[in-house]
Amino acid sequence: MASPAVSAPPTRRALPRWMTSFGWQILAALVLGLVLGGIAKAIGPDAAENPNGLHATLATIGGSYVSLLRAAVVPLIFTAIVSSIVGLRKVTNAARLAGQTLLWFAITALIAVSIGIVLGVVLRPGAVASQTDLQTGDPYTVGTWWNFLTGLVPGNFLGLTVGGSVDLETGALSANPSFNVLQVIVVSAAVGIAALKVGEKAEPFITLTESALAVIQKVLWWIIRIAPLGTVGLIGNAVAEYGWSTMGSLTAFVGVLYLGLALVLFVVYPILVRAHGLSVKQYFSGVWPAVQLGFVSRSSIGTLPLTQRVTERNLGVPRGYASFAVPLGATTKMDGCAAIYPAVAAIFIAQFFGIELTIVQYLLIVLVSVVGSAATAGTTGATVMLTLTLSTLGLPLEGVGLLLAVDPIIDMGRTAVNVAGQALVPAIVSKREGILDEELYNAPRRGQAFDNEDVDSAAGPTPAAQLA
Repeated sequence: MASPAVSAPPTRRALPRWMTSFGWQILAALVLGLVLGGIAKAIGPDAAENPNGLHATLATIGGSYVSLLRAAVVPLIFTAIVSSIVGLRKVTNAARLAGQTLLWFAITALIAVSIGIVLGVVLRPGAVASQTDLQTGDPYTVGTWWNFLTGLVPGNFLGLTVGGSVDLETGALSANPSFNVLQVIVVSAAVGIAALKVGEKAEPFITLTESALAVIQKVLWWIIRIAPLGTVGLIGNAVAEYGWSTMGSLTAFVGVLYLGLALVLFVVYPILVRAHGLSVKQYFSGVWPAVQLGFVSRSSIGTLPLTQRVTERNLGVPRGYASFAVPLGATTKMDGCAAIYPAVAAIFIAQFFGIELTIVQYLLIVLVSVVGSAATAGTTGATVMLTLTLSTLGLPLEGVGLLLAVDPIIDMGRTAVNVAGQALVPAIVSKREGILDEELYNAPRRGQAFDNEDVDSAAGPTPAAQLA
């Protein structure tokens, strides 16, 4: 008697790609954040003028996500820079590569700030805004050349500071710890160079640092995966806090700024890629995961692990060089925050106050953008860079308050351009020096950009085609 046929177990249906795609998750989070922010704004504050429950929830979610990113900044910068400096010993012509990297940082910054100046002068966004009821305000942080120079001297090993305040009514004391990213960079560079000089005795320390970097990157990957949740809070809080009326009066400024960012990202960068004989399509498909995360996280430092990943694995930059160039770029290479934004914003503020800029002042904007990019190091670098530019030009710092309402919105575009440039320059330099893995650069993009299985592979980056 024949045994009855056994039916095969039902196959598990995979979720649609649009439900698992990080890009679609971020897009959905943006839309949801706008809707929830609009609802919170419509509800308005309570009788005591405190934010309503929805507004407070959005603010808490967004603030908590930024706090998670900031919590990893100091250990990430320290371990990444130390590892990158000692990693240069494995790269031939390390000094030449470092020089070429800094040169192309300056070249792209020069192009970006020139575009910002031209757009600001031709389209005159400040003249339009001067007819509105925008209110000036003091910037919450000020950058000057003197502060920049003195800020290079570490106050302690990790550049940590604590600021305190006293509530006059209750007598309660509150402390707010913070850190100076410039000082962290200086300390990290000094430790990395010292480890190189010590030689064999420093090997255990180097191994420990590289292991710590891998652990920190793993934690950051977990933070990256909840970026859509943070996006809902950040966007929703921005809408609930400022509403559409204030942001609407700055439409001209936002439009001009995003036009400049788009020109750099979609015109200048492709021209540079093509001029070096590389595929523009492969560049964008390779770097796009990092650009997306930079857009929503608004932090080049927080995006650093993914930027370095796509630079190595998608763009074919050797790991030894990428581990130096990408962390350096994450702290100093900011075409969005340090070039386009201060140029357009400074011209906007001058036009708003009816101040005519001279040729010398326009040249100073270029100089500050190209030379002073290191002053933007950190998650709030754009404001520091703008105040540094304004103080150099002699423009009123109160103008910074005009732009606070739209800062979360424009910061997304600025950071996206920053991240794209931080991956572009190592690829260009690698191509010019003949060390770019063009087979890896031109490989099909079938892998998952957020798959972390190969991050510690000793063999180096794995082609995306093998990670499907």
